[in-house]
Amino acid sequence: MLITIGKVLKPWGVRGEVKIAPLTDHPGRFTSLSRVYLVSPAGAEKECAVKAVRYHQDTPLLLLEGFETPENVRGLAGWLVMIPEEEALPLPEGRYYWFELIGMEVVSEAGEKLGTIIDIFETGSNDVYVMKHAGREVYIPATAEVVREIDRKTKRMTIHLLDGLME
Repeated sequence: MLITIGKVLKPWGVRGEVKIAPLTDHPGRFTSLSRVYLVSPAGAEKECAVKAVRYHQDTPLLLLEGFETPENVRGLAGWLVMIPEEEALPLPEGRYYWFELIGMEVVSEAGEKLGTIIDIFETGSNDVYVMKHAGREVYIPATAEVVREIDRKTKRMTIHLLDGLME
């Protein structure tokens, strides 16, 4: 599985570099890349060797093999920059990538199956998990009070059912 770490914004300079909008909490991770996958808005995929990485005002600029001229990279704006899931940076204990949570089964502390995580969004104080339950969406605050356990291996999230949460 591929995960998204950036999006091509536009060509940069005369060497065929592309300016990247990082979609990661670790923009410095681009310096260690040797290969990326570019995925078009239509779903076309191209594997590319990374020839060089530099930064302009904290924004990554990539030079990709086979795209060494501005003309070659002009059509890449809007393409996603992706890497294999196994190349994701390790996270501290208790932190999760969104791609790990999407599709996860949600159960109550009593073991009752409640639904599946279908989306996540950020708020000012905490993330909110969107669970599909009986054909509708239920919003689960990503707080220690509600989320009791996340098991990556079984893809299962155990939650404490607050009064009114499922209404």
